[in-house]
Amino acid sequence: MLTILGFAMIATFLVLIMMKKMSPIAALVLIPAAFCVFVGKGAKLGDYVIDGVTGLAPTAAMLMFAIVYFGVMIDVGLFDPIVRGILRFCKADPMRIVVGTAVLAAIVSLDGDGSTTFMITVSAMYPLYKRLKMSLVVMTGVAAMANGVMNTLPWGGPTARAATALKVDAGDVFVPMIPALAVGLVAVIGLAYVLGVRERRRLGTLALDEVLVTEKETETVLVGAGGTGTPDSPAPGGGSGATTATTTTGTTTTGSDDADDERFAALDPDRPTLRPRLYWFNALLTVVLLTAMIMELLPIPVLFLLGAALALSVNFPHIPDQKARLAAHADNVLNVSGMVFAAAVFTGVLQGTGMVDHMATWMVDVIPEAMGPHMALVTGVLSLPLTYFMSNDGFYFGVLPVLAEAGAAHGVTPLEMARASLVGQPLHMSSPLVPAVYVLVGMAKVEFGDHTRFVVKWAAATCLVILGAGILFGTI
Repeated sequence: MLTILGFAMIATFLVLIMMKKMSPIAALVLIPAAFCVFVGKGAKLGDYVIDGVTGLAPTAAMLMFAIVYFGVMIDVGLFDPIVRGILRFCKADPMRIVVGTAVLAAIVSLDGDGSTTFMITVSAMYPLYKRLKMSLVVMTGVAAMANGVMNTLPWGGPTARAATALKVDAGDVFVPMIPALAVGLVAVIGLAYVLGVRERRRLGTLALDEVLVTEKETETVLVGAGGTGTPDSPAPGGGSGATTATTTTGTTTTGSDDADDERFAALDPDRPTLRPRLYWFNALLTVVLLTAMIMELLPIPVLFLLGAALALSVNFPHIPDQKARLAAHADNVLNVSGMVFAAAVFTGVLQGTGMVDHMATWMVDVIPEAMGPHMALVTGVLSLPLTYFMSNDGFYFGVLPVLAEAGAAHGVTPLEMARASLVGQPLHMSSPLVPAVYVLVGMAKVEFGDHTRFVVKWAAATCLVILGAGILFGTI
C-alpha cells in the first residue's frame, strides 16, 4: 500500500505543477501533508517535517549565502567579461547562443555546485535570450543537462555517495567512466546545436547592430540605452531607449518587456555598483572560495557565509550600501530558500512514512531473475526514474546497496554497479527534489512545469547515450 501511495503522491505532485494547477511551493507542502494524513500518520507530520528541514537546512543556508555572494559579484562586474566573451562568440546567432549556454554551464560546473553554475550561466545568458526572444526553457534545459553530466565529478556528490555506499574507491568509479561521460557531454552540446538551429529557423538569422564595434555600444544594445533600465524613457540622442536586433530580412524586434528592466540593468556598464578597481580582488576571492570548496577546507555553507560577508564589506564598506545590496537580492533568497524548505516537507514525508523504502524494495522485487547477470544495465536504467523521484542520498544509500547485493549474486562487481548508478544524473538535475533547479528556473523566470515538460525527454535521452557509451567502452 505504501508503495502505491508513494508513486501516487509523486505523480499527483508532477501532474499538478505541470498543469499549473498549484505552485511548486504549495504542491511540495500540501500534497505530502494530505498523503501523510491519508496513510494514518498525520500525528507524526510535524516530526517528519522537522527531520526533513534539519536535513536540508545546510543546503538552504548554502543557497542563501551563495545567492548573496554571486549576486554581489554580478553587481560589481566580475562576470561582465564573460558576457562580452560570449557575445563575441555568439554574435546574436541563436545556434551559437544555445551552444554557448551548454559550454558555459559545463565549464562553470567544474566547481561541483549546481546552484553556482546556474546563477552564473543564467546571469550571463538571460539578457541574450530575452532580447532575441529565444525560448527560455531551451536555456534552462541545456544548462541543467550540461550540469547533470558534470555533476558526476568526484567532488560533485553522486560519485562520492556511490563509492561510499558500496565501499569502493571514488577514483576507480569515476576515471573509467570519463569516456562515457565525455560522450554524454558531446551529446548535450550536439543537442544544443540542434535546438539552436531550430531557434534560428524560428527567429531568423539575427545580428546585433554593428556587433561589438565598441564595448559601450554593445552593452547598450543589451541593457537599454543610457543604462536607465526604463525602455519607455527617451534615450540620449533622441533614441527610444529600446533594445533592437535586426534580422537578415530587415525586420526589427524591439525589446520592451518592462518586467525585465531590472534584469538588464544588472549588466549595465554604467551601473553605480561596478567596482573596476576591485576586479582582481573579487576574482581572487572567488577563485579562493571555489578552491576551498573543492578541497573541502570548510563546510560549503560556512564558506559562502564568510565569502558573502567579506565581499559585502570590501566592495560596499558603507552600511546603507550593504543593506541595499541585500535588499536587491532578497527576492531570489526568499524564493529559493522557501522552495528548499517546502521540498523538506516532501522528502520528510516520503522518508518518514517509509514510502521510499517500500518503493525501492518493490523496484528490486519486480526485476526478473533472468536479469541478474545484467544488473549493471538494470541499475543504469533504474537510475533515471529513481534519481528523479528520490534524493541522491535516498538512491545511493537506500537503493543502490540492495541492487548491488542482487548483482553480486550473479557476478556483477560493485564498481560496475557504482558506475551504472551515475547514468541518471543529467535527468536528476531537473528533479523537483533538487534545490538547485529552483535557482535555475527562478532566475530564468521559467515555470517549473514548463521546464519539466521540455527537459525530461532530452535529459532521459542523454542518460541513455551515457549508458550505451559505458556498455560500449566496457565500463558498465
